[in-house]
Amino acid sequence: MTRAHIPGILAMAVIVLASNILVQFLFGNWLTWGAFTYPFAFLVTDLMNRLYGPSAARQVVFTGFVVGVFCSLAGTQVQGEFGPLVTIRIALASGVAFLSAQLLDVAIFDRLRRGAWWRAPLASTLVGASLDTALFFSIAFSGTLVFLDPANDVSWAGELTPVLGAGPLMPLWVSLAVADWLVKLSLALIALIPFRLMVLRFRKNAPSG
Repeated sequence: MTRAHIPGILAMAVIVLASNILVQFLFGNWLTWGAFTYPFAFLVTDLMNRLYGPSAARQVVFTGFVVGVFCSLAGTQVQGEFGPLVTIRIALASGVAFLSAQLLDVAIFDRLRRGAWWRAPLASTLVGASLDTALFFSIAFSGTLVFLDPANDVSWAGELTPVLGAGPLMPLWVSLAVADWLVKLSLALIALIPFRLMVLRFRKNAPSG
């Protein structure tokens, strides 16, 4: 790690910490406020990958993973209205989803880095974010994985409801996952703007020679 990597590491730590706090607060019927902050972790990873390479990006990812694990462990010790704020399944889902999705993002970005400037960040974020959503919600709430934490009742997440209130009947957790996924896809497109501006600014300010 070099001093140049510190801003990226700090940014990832702040995003993960903020997302773990904001996920406790609902936004409408299908989302939490954390859904709007967490996707920017992919922006940080992609910027580090573009500016310093995949090794630096993986350092930032592992920092975020450690912060996330710490937040999950702390959450398991805090009692809310219905039990611990973070259950074993949610802690496991969060860690597995974050690490798998972010490392996949790094690999895809590195493979596409020599193409058009937008291709690597867009493709890596879309694929990584999709994997993140699929892993998190299925591990945390799917009834088929109840053996991961038998004491934790997630039957509420399996209640059949119209997807996003208007689609076919599916378990509630599917609507939560779809809403989360749509936010991630939208922010992946929006994040291309700061990604491009930050890369151009870095290159303009980088010493020549």
